[in-house]
Amino acid sequence: MSTLDVPEERLRKFKYRGKDASMRRQQRIIVSVELRKARKDEQVLKRRNINHVSADPASEKIAKRVDLTLDEIIKGVNSSDPVVCFQATQAARKMLSRERNPPLKSFVAAGLIPRLVEFLKWSLHPFLQFEAAWALTNIASGTSDQTRAVVEGGAVLPLIELLSSPHMTVCEQAVWALGNIAGDGSEFRDVVIASNAIPHLLALVSSAIPITFLRNIAWTLSNLCRNKNPYPCSEAVRQMLPILSQLLQHQDNEVLSDTCWALSYLTDGCNERIGQVVHTGVLPRLVDLMTRSELSILIPSLRTMGNVVTGTDHQTQLAINAGLLTVLAPLLKHSSISIQKEAAWTLSNVAAGPHQHIQQLIAFNMLPPLVDILQDGEFRVQREAVWTVANFVSGATVDQIFRLVHSGVMGPLLNLLSVPDVRMVNIILDVIAYILQKAERICEKENMCILIEELGGIDRIEALQLHENHQISQAAQNLIEKHFGE
Repeated sequence: MSTLDVPEERLRKFKYRGKDASMRRQQRIIVSVELRKARKDEQVLKRRNINHVSADPASEKIAKRVDLTLDEIIKGVNSSDPVVCFQATQAARKMLSRERNPPLKSFVAAGLIPRLVEFLKWSLHPFLQFEAAWALTNIASGTSDQTRAVVEGGAVLPLIELLSSPHMTVCEQAVWALGNIAGDGSEFRDVVIASNAIPHLLALVSSAIPITFLRNIAWTLSNLCRNKNPYPCSEAVRQMLPILSQLLQHQDNEVLSDTCWALSYLTDGCNERIGQVVHTGVLPRLVDLMTRSELSILIPSLRTMGNVVTGTDHQTQLAINAGLLTVLAPLLKHSSISIQKEAAWTLSNVAAGPHQHIQQLIAFNMLPPLVDILQDGEFRVQREAVWTVANFVSGATVDQIFRLVHSGVMGPLLNLLSVPDVRMVNIILDVIAYILQKAERICEKENMCILIEELGGIDRIEALQLHENHQISQAAQNLIEKHFGE
């Protein structure tokens, strides 16, 4: 089956010349979804405060330390005496901060959330506000139903009010609670955004705040960028991007990691959303962070740049201009298979562009590591490399295709015809057909057929005529009849 005669269904799966480059890249979004599902726990969505390092020890002195039962806590929080309320709320917070099996469900069922929310408003009692915010933070770190109980208990607006508290520990705990609420999903993220939390959060960013506080802000902002269906609104993104650009210059690894994750979420979408990030000028810094050894920074910076090159040709060129191809080759040989796979996925989307982009792949010497992956890479990485070759030949000039052939790609490509992956074998057969078609146009078909025969390719293709998959057997038969018949 020749490349240009494949069924429409195949065209939707394979980026061929003649299809718009952005469309060809778009078809690969399914791969980015797979990458994200495979490593969905890399950034924590919610965090329980087990040991708050910024807690003011003075809060421990307001009342005697006492261990209360749940019934005593319920009675205490409903007292009219602020000291008793504090004692009970602190006891509740300690229960909810237990490392193992905190009684989140029991506290929700006991109806304590509305009273804890009420304590957030007691500005004359900042220690009580702090303990109540801490308790609500930990409840919101639980299941979606428990987070919903906090939201429906009316906590969001009082927590946002606490972002203006003169007491830093109270303010920081409110940030943490809002981060847990936003991290639950797009519904509660949008509740936090609609309640005007972002301007208050951004106002907190300064060099004067402790690093633990700044880390909490960066993490909360990343949760406000997180989740699709729907994406965060454009206005919210517009508000956050300048501060995210600023935080990307920070030296703290946790701040950098969460900021890169935020940018990866914002670029995981349409070209317009990618453009919002690209226009901030962050691409050179992201490329620089791709050279870091810390996986917590490398993974989200690579993912963000991988997302950028799923965009328009112009956006991809800006990524190349920022130095993407200078740092991508070492990542194809990284000790982490996941990094190799994501780097190869990124390369495949650069290869999906016009011949000018393909020429830059050649100029940056990306073909040798590509051939190495096809020859010796782990199977999941080889699959991405096959996509890269497919995208390369679909957009390349004839001269560029033969540069690829001369780099040694045919041997490992033919060897992969024996893999038990129907889709990959189909793609390889189409690539071979496409290369032979181009060779025929410039009277090089005979030499190409000889090369394929010398590499044992004819035997492999002939064997595939008996493959149980009809598409593969038909493609193999067409190749033999059209190009290798007597």
